[in-house]
Amino acid sequence: MKAITFDQFGAADVLKIGDVAEPVLRPDDLLVRTRAAGVNRADLTHRKGGYGWPDFGDSTIMGLEIAGDVIAIGDNVQGFAVGDRVMGIVGGGAYAEVSRIDYRMAMPIPEGLDYIQAAAITEVFVTAHEALIHLGRLQAGETVLIHAGAGGVGGAAVQLARAMGATVITTAQQPAHALVQRMGAHHAIDYVDEDFAEVVARLTENRGVDVILDFIGAPYFERNVNSLAFGGRLVQIGIMGGIENAKIPLDRLLYRHLQIIGTVMKSRPQEVKHAMSRRFKERWLGHFVKDGLTPVIDSVFPLAEAGAAQKRMEDGLNVGKIVLTM
Repeated sequence: MKAITFDQFGAADVLKIGDVAEPVLRPDDLLVRTRAAGVNRADLTHRKGGYGWPDFGDSTIMGLEIAGDVIAIGDNVQGFAVGDRVMGIVGGGAYAEVSRIDYRMAMPIPEGLDYIQAAAITEVFVTAHEALIHLGRLQAGETVLIHAGAGGVGGAAVQLARAMGATVITTAQQPAHALVQRMGAHHAIDYVDEDFAEVVARLTENRGVDVILDFIGAPYFERNVNSLAFGGRLVQIGIMGGIENAKIPLDRLLYRHLQIIGTVMKSRPQEVKHAMSRRFKERWLGHFVKDGLTPVIDSVFPLAEAGAAQKRMEDGLNVGKIVLTM
């Protein structure tokens, strides 16, 4: 089968397409004819050597998110059959014509969605649900600040928060404001020209927000804590802006009874990942298409152009998900 490989860490041009062996079916696996694969920021980290030469459980090949057709099932598999259209998060192997997925991580593709849309759902929506609702405990009537609302996980979180009945504030560059508002944001803050903490204080009459979902890290940390209401929860889901010199106002943390929660999906045990996927599937899978939940697609590249797809993400040009097709 064709797959993306690389023999040294580096820039996007180290990625090459070549022939590799198909994955071996295990008892808990589905083998999937991959039709589309989502591109995620973790793929860039993989390419640059941030994980070493990993085997995340399913493959040493890059890629964490697939959509396609089941072509074989393992002896322990329940609820799936050959020919089913499925999507899900894999432990590597998405950048290939055939991939394997633990059946407990797989989900049926909702009617009305194509493979490209399906490949843009699971990583971002499962992550958003886990961070915002399961860990952040967002409730109807609360106010949430979602950073990077035009990104993959941020855009999914905006949609889920609006569907939950929360008031949604998000940060995004000015050109993306119309998009995040269509996805459900009540207020959009231009993080380039505005101080989000000042805008949040104004919008909430100095009360603060109940939940913050943050991908940036140290540069936002102090302002995030200061933007939380009494009993507020900060869910830290990324450190794109770095980890150095993060300041924490301990008096605010103490006297406002705040909570700071960190989460990274990749390093969680497999049974925890199963539970995360199950929670999302049970709560939200039926809401796609008919209730307006939808992945936002930025661009689509053929598998052979995986390097160009990653370069687009690396340069910060994408608004929504980048997808590879096989």
